[in-house]
Amino acid sequence: MPERNTAAWTWFRARLAGLRPPPRPGAAVVRTAVVTDSAAALPAEWVNGLGAEGLLTVIPMPVMVGAEIYGEGEDDILETIALALAAGKAVKTSRPSPGQFENAYRAARRLGYEAVVSIHISGELSGTADAARLAAARVDIPVEVVDSRTVGMALGMAVQAGVAAAATGADAAGTAAAAASQAARTKVYFYVPSLEQLRRGGRIGAAASLVGTMLAIKPILAVDDGKIVPLEKVRSAAKAVARLEEIVAAEAEARIGAVRLAVHHFGNPEEAESLAVRLSAALPHCPPAQISSLPAVLAAHAGLGVLAVIVGQEPAGADAAQLST
Repeated sequence: MPERNTAAWTWFRARLAGLRPPPRPGAAVVRTAVVTDSAAALPAEWVNGLGAEGLLTVIPMPVMVGAEIYGEGEDDILETIALALAAGKAVKTSRPSPGQFENAYRAARRLGYEAVVSIHISGELSGTADAARLAAARVDIPVEVVDSRTVGMALGMAVQAGVAAAATGADAAGTAAAAASQAARTKVYFYVPSLEQLRRGGRIGAAASLVGTMLAIKPILAVDDGKIVPLEKVRSAAKAVARLEEIVAAEAEARIGAVRLAVHHFGNPEEAESLAVRLSAALPHCPPAQISSLPAVLAAHAGLGVLAVIVGQEPAGADAAQLST
C-alpha cells in the first residue's frame, strides 16, 4: 500500500529558487542552513523538493544488524531489520560520527551560508546532539545545536519550521527558536505489541516498571521531555489501538488552531492506514494524517507492529498555510 506523504511544498521551491546568488529583487537572502538526522522521518519528496541549495542536510543514522552496518535510505533496510528481529538477531543503533556533521557544516560554509542550525533527536534517547556539538567546535562556521527533546515526525515538524524560518531570511537564533517552538507544540503517542526491543535498547526509562507484566499487557507510551514514559496498560491489542485513537483525538480536540497529524508504523501499513482513516472521521476539521514507516533507527528499537501518532500544532501567521500537509 503506498504511503501518503506531505504535499510537494511548491511554495518552498518557488521561494528558494534563485535565492543563492544572485538573489532576486525583494527576495529574502537565505543565510542559515539546517542540518538534522534521519530520526526526523521527513518525507523524501519534501526533502528532495528543497533542491540542491544545501538549505537542509539530513545525516543518516546507522543501524547494526549483526556485524553489518546500514544507513537510513539503503534498499530494504526495514525488511532486513524485520527479518533480524523475527530471527532473534541483535539489532543495535548508534549516533552518527562527529565527522559526518563536520562535513555537513563545512559544506554549508562553502555554499556561502553564514550559520548552521543543527536540530536532532532527543538527547535522552541518542547521543546524536552530542556528536553535533563536538563537530560544531571544530568548524569555522557558527553552529547552534537544538536538542528537540522528541523523535519521529515530531522532530520532522520542528525541522520543517526551522527550514521555513531560514527560507524567509531568519538568522540562526530565529531559525533555532522556530524549531524549538514547534517541537514544544508536538506530542508523540505510541503503542507497541511488546516492550522487548525498547528494553533491550535501554530506551524505556520510566516504562521499565511495565516490563514485569509486558506479556499480559499492551502498553501505550508517550515521549515526554525527551524520554519515553508509560501512559496506560491495556489488556489487548485491539483495545490498545482504540485507546491510542481516543487519546490522540482528545489531544487534537483540545488544541486551539490548526493541528497536524502523522502516523508511523513498522511492518503494519494497513493498521496505520485504518487508524488514520478513523482519526480523520473523528477529527473532520483536521487535515488527513501523513502516513509513513518509522525511520530504521526508530524501528530497530520499537519493534514490529508499532503504531505511533504525532500531534503537532501549526504555527500562527501568514506562512502557516504553507506548512500544512
